[in-house]
Amino acid sequence: MTTSPISVAGASGASAVELRGLVKTFAPARRSHDTEVRAVDGIDLRIEAGEIVAFLGPNGAGKTTTLDMVLGLTEPTSGTAEVFGRRPREAVIGGHVSAVLQTGGLLRDLTVRETVRMVASTYAVTTPVDEVIERAGLAALADRRVSKCSGGEQQRLRFALALLPDPRLLVLDEPTAGMDVTARRDFWDTMRADAGTGRTVVFATHYLEEADAFADRIVLVAGGRIVADGTTAEIRARASGRTVSATMPAGSVATSVARLRGVDGVRDVEERGSRVVVTATDSDAVARLLLLELGGTDLEIVTAGLEQAFMTLTGDDRPVPPGTAHTGGTHRTESELVR
Repeated sequence: MTTSPISVAGASGASAVELRGLVKTFAPARRSHDTEVRAVDGIDLRIEAGEIVAFLGPNGAGKTTTLDMVLGLTEPTSGTAEVFGRRPREAVIGGHVSAVLQTGGLLRDLTVRETVRMVASTYAVTTPVDEVIERAGLAALADRRVSKCSGGEQQRLRFALALLPDPRLLVLDEPTAGMDVTARRDFWDTMRADAGTGRTVVFATHYLEEADAFADRIVLVAGGRIVADGTTAEIRARASGRTVSATMPAGSVATSVARLRGVDGVRDVEERGSRVVVTATDSDAVARLLLLELGGTDLEIVTAGLEQAFMTLTGDDRPVPPGTAHTGGTHRTESELVR
């Protein structure tokens, strides 16, 4: 079987993904008085070759529906989707794009190697079976039946299958859902190594720390629209500015809080014992006021976290307890997280 790399003929210079005015609606359930559901509501997005992009948003935001259209699994109601300058289905058939989804696609009675070999036989050109097994970290499990593999190991197997056509674009939809912390770390270590080859990676995840650590760029979706697009630092700055805190002289906290609340650009002021914590767009101005005019000490300036930005920009302002993953509509511990 031929094992030479696949070239994308006729797509030179094209963006990896280009979405223009993308809309997807669904008819209401039978006997329902509701109007049609507008899952995707006019998305314009360009992803260049070699980018690593996290696609974030609460449940029902339109993430998976958008990725389905990128993969050619469903057609837009209106607007266009292109992958390397082609219709998505053409790009998939040509081996230029692969996906790692949450469920399905595995035969439980086959071994890991048999599964990879069987899927490889469906491609005209493929990466060697043993190579993708090694790259996916499955060499020690190659002779294990799929039914005996853990959820994380099965996700690694799906990753191996996605690597077979040596795709230029890899789409991951909640790739670590159901994995424990160690399995998720190992999966992303493998993904980092693979992305280092220049492959374009687009992934949807509910684990914000994954997006923070792995993505070059974050696209935040809410209500079927893009509400923010940029680096992690840009998303944080746009959503929440910075938090400035200082210890105030005895008896001056209440007076300081009142003064700070009247400053332009201050969004929130909180008392924490002898310290005041200020969220503001102009952290320098607040710092000068705290130190030079109000007599504050032990000044600290912190950029807002991605979690806070997520909640601000998507309109979900409920606090997330420590150690949990944000799922938009619910907040669950990692062990409870399901799609």
